Amino acid sequence: MEIMIDSKDEKILVELRKDARQTSKQISSKTLIPLTTVHNRIKKLERGGIIKNYTIHMDDKALGTISAYVMAVVGNKFLGEEGKDEKGAIKSLRSHPNVEYASMLTGSFDIMLKVRVKNISELDEFVTKYLRSVPGIESTQTMIVLNET
Repeated sequence: MEIMIDSKDEKILVELRKDARQTSKQISSKTLIPLTTVHNRIKKLERGGIIKNYTIHMDDKALGTISAYVMAVVGNKFLGEEGKDEKGAIKSLRSHPNVEYASMLTGSFDIMLKVRVKNISELDEFVTKYLRSVPGIESTQTMIVLNET
């Protein structure tokens, strides 16, 4: 089911991206869209899969953690095995407690993970002991997040 997005939907989405905790009433007053319309539009966007979930952004400094993006290449040998593909690899990787986000990519890398760890030692263990032991992962590149706004 494809949903058409109009300017009202876009205004609502902008407000939700700023702060998903806002009430329909708050969004209504900021966008000048009637309260009932805001509520109904949000429900429509949720049912249509435009809004998939509401999430939080955690602060590494406050938590005393480190975030990193880990790029991975999935080997052709793995992709050739029956029932195995990048989607299956991503599903498996998402189950790891340190993985916050996983995507399939085009270009030099096949998968991008955002991971959150307690320290460099834990990041090293995640990449060298866990990730590189996952069947099909041929190589990785890790980029530590210095500052996130």
